Amino acid sequence: MQAGLIRTIALLLALLLGVLLPQAHAWGGAIKWIVATMLFITFLGLRPGRGMLGGGHVRLLAANVAMAFAAWGLGRLAGGRDVGLAAFFAGIAPTAAAAPVVMSFLGGRADFVAGAFLLSNLAVAALMPVLLPLVLGADTPGLAQRVLGSVALVVFLPVAAAWLAKKLHPGAAAWPGRLRNVMFGAWAMAMFLAMANASEYLHTHDVDHVVLAKIAAVTAVVCAANFVCGRVLAGRELAREGSQALGQKNTAFCIWIAITYASPLIALGPTCYVLWHNLWNSWQLHQAGRRDAKKCG
Repeated sequence: MQAGLIRTIALLLALLLGVLLPQAHAWGGAIKWIVATMLFITFLGLRPGRGMLGGGHVRLLAANVAMAFAAWGLGRLAGGRDVGLAAFFAGIAPTAAAAPVVMSFLGGRADFVAGAFLLSNLAVAALMPVLLPLVLGADTPGLAQRVLGSVALVVFLPVAAAWLAKKLHPGAAAWPGRLRNVMFGAWAMAMFLAMANASEYLHTHDVDHVVLAKIAAVTAVVCAANFVCGRVLAGRELAREGSQALGQKNTAFCIWIAITYASPLIALGPTCYVLWHNLWNSWQLHQAGRRDAKKCG
């Protein structure tokens, strides 16, 4: 069984366990520390340079923000405020830490996707204090300051810690490669806790199942649109890289933001996105494996 398929199955099991064990929501506060740890390890492996970022990355970042608001509008049209917010949190999520790894498996330029990861995660974290009050409403005094404090702790502190760690111990740059399985386990744990939060919310609140179906459907559309849009924006030579950078998202970050500042129901948006982008990744890895097998044959 291919690694991509195994990981997709593992994530599905984590989500299923979250549904079956809603009492695990009591540990939901650990999500932010899991996200911070994942980002710290990922930033250790990045070596920013002049050639790492370019105009293509700026276009993808602009599309990331634009797609989030397009998803918000589509969700509101399809099912009202909750569906719109769920779609927004799915759409605004930056590039996933695992996206450069997937691109390396696909035989593309992992450095381009790593540049998109660096820029989008820092930029989206910086924009969150401005964007959240816009979508959540004006009746949230002090929200921008609270969000700024939160993202500084979860995103900017790991960046500083990674820089310091590499300065004090240059060998730390090799840790991400050794800790790849640990990173995946941390991601699966974050998904488990997110689903436990959502499951507990659904058990204690009267939620329309039609709303849940609409969230799943809208996020599937958003996911497909991101992969297609990224392919177009990056140009012919970097089509796969652009598609992966915009389509594969750091959903754990937005799940934590949604749970903290909206509700576990809203967090189902980026949670559903996990399923959609991993199904597509599994298909891509399967196709790449078949091509490689033909070449070897």
